[in-house]
Amino acid sequence: MVRIGALSYHLPQGFLYKDISLFIDRGDKIGLTGKNGVGKSTLLGIISGQIKPTEGTVVVEKGASIGYLTQDIEIRKDISVREYIKRSNQEIQSLNERLNFVNNELTTRTDYESDEYMSLINEVTEINDRLVVLDAHSFEERIELVLKGLGFNQGEFDLEIGSFSGGWQMRVELAKLLVNNPEVLLIDEPTNHLDIVSIQWLENYLINFKGGLVLISHDRRFLDNVTNRTVEIANQRLYDYSCNYSKYLVLHEEEMERAIAAKKNQDREIKRTEDLINKYRAKANKAAFAQSLIKKLDKVERIEIDTIARKAFHLRFSLENPSGKRVLDLAGLKKSFGEKTIFNGLEVVLARGEKIALLGPNGVGKSTLIKCITRQTEYDGQIEYGHNVRVGYFAQDAAEQLDPEKTVFKTIDDIAVGEKRKDIRSILGAFLFSGEDSEKQVKVLSGGERTRLAICKLLFEDFNFLIMDEPTNHLDIQSKEILKDALGNYEGTLLLVSHDREFLDGLSNKIWEIREGRIRTHYFGVNEFLKRLDEEGNAQSMQSEHAKKKAKTTPKLEEVVVEEEKVLSREEQLHLKRLDSKIKKWERRIEELEVELKEKTVILDETPYNESEEYKSLLAGFNATQKELEEAMATWENAELEKAELED
Repeated sequence: MVRIGALSYHLPQGFLYKDISLFIDRGDKIGLTGKNGVGKSTLLGIISGQIKPTEGTVVVEKGASIGYLTQDIEIRKDISVREYIKRSNQEIQSLNERLNFVNNELTTRTDYESDEYMSLINEVTEINDRLVVLDAHSFEERIELVLKGLGFNQGEFDLEIGSFSGGWQMRVELAKLLVNNPEVLLIDEPTNHLDIVSIQWLENYLINFKGGLVLISHDRRFLDNVTNRTVEIANQRLYDYSCNYSKYLVLHEEEMERAIAAKKNQDREIKRTEDLINKYRAKANKAAFAQSLIKKLDKVERIEIDTIARKAFHLRFSLENPSGKRVLDLAGLKKSFGEKTIFNGLEVVLARGEKIALLGPNGVGKSTLIKCITRQTEYDGQIEYGHNVRVGYFAQDAAEQLDPEKTVFKTIDDIAVGEKRKDIRSILGAFLFSGEDSEKQVKVLSGGERTRLAICKLLFEDFNFLIMDEPTNHLDIQSKEILKDALGNYEGTLLLVSHDREFLDGLSNKIWEIREGRIRTHYFGVNEFLKRLDEEGNAQSMQSEHAKKKAKTTPKLEEVVVEEEKVLSREEQLHLKRLDSKIKKWERRIEELEVELKEKTVILDETPYNESEEYKSLLAGFNATQKELEEAMATWENAELEKAELED
């Protein structure tokens, strides 16, 4: 669908790429990778036609549409979300307008036998056929489906775009692209402004997308699950791998080993040739030979190695002052903004050594809860810290709080104490600040580099309770791996907000889910959490479909024919009584299990997480009770449903 041929792009500082070629076909899902600054976003701009290449061509198949999501969007603010997306498909809009006009002509004109009238009838058929091809009749339904998938509530569809934050405006632009279903999708960092639930939805959507996709992302799992090709930009060239990102890393490593060996051989041959040139160029009878060697050397295509630096350290930040057993206690916590209550009656205990992932869709109050815990905002209820708790807080703007005039080294040197001082250079190296990079001033660092430095600074201070709000924003994949390694070896307690599934996997040992103003504690990992969330979403979707079908088959009020009321048979009456008894029995059992589960939750919360048999036994008992409660709820619901159907 898209063919790039002999393309070059030149900047004042040199070529980004030189004489590159690429073909994007239907079903190709390309992860575009490479170091920062190699031109990934620029290449998307060139493919979309927004940037003109210095040389070469970009040929798009006739009739193929391209959808492009850039990080710097320009979007109307004075129009509702729904209306903005409806107007984005100009073909459907113009066809509907023309159809309305033609239908009006057909109903008002009386020249039924004329050629013009017959032409209008034919045009109606053609327009309707084209609308069927475009699936225009389900366009508004698609708008709602995509908006809900990206986290919008039904009541927000008709709000003005300007009333939303920049991140939500980015979602509107993404929704516009997905609803219009272009043949080629170009998406630059789509997960930056999505919560973990919306990322999961978008991932499933793109997996089923039939067109061509080129994707830039720092979310490794997202890349692995969505893409089937990886294109790396390096040394002004493109390197194409027919695999996802993780497999590409393995192949790239093997290729680098071969390239390094080939470069060593080439360097030896070049050195030998240069020695011969130097030996014979001054001799008159060997000058021609020396010149031929020089020409031969000039024609040699030098092998360039574009290595990916790997973290060289397993970071462990020991704590000189550990906290007491109980770190945090929330009791009856409530937070409201005016008449809107964010959460109410939160009751939860955090024990030493636990690593908690705080999850939930955007807008449910994750950051607000953290601001309450760090006492940056007022609240009702109680928040108590345990003995000797020292809190370190990484806010979303932590990178901007660094002193811009200090160097990287001095930023850490000013706060490092004790034994940690001797490890400053090595740990900065592990955070990718090695050699001259450690002497750079903060003000010249990129957003990702500042984030890395802010996290490194936080870990150097002797905090035994870390609270981190979206620390992986602006970090590339390698930097995330470094941070995950550091936090995995952190000896203190961690409360973490993140939408990055790969980052959370194996890092947290408990999940706090904020839902409907409450905290639900889950004693399993992020993968199991998302799996259950998917199952719950599918169940709700099935219920919604069932309700729609039932509504379609229910006669309208004016069509209802009054019939004689049916009387239940003796067997049906007996069965109804048995159902009533069964329902009451399971209601009592559900109440007992809920009390039992609450008691076990308190015990688990107060027991430090470790690999002991005691903890494993407590967790197994909790899971068994939770499973029994779920089964009891299912039995009760089935009995209620059977009773309702019998009564109907």
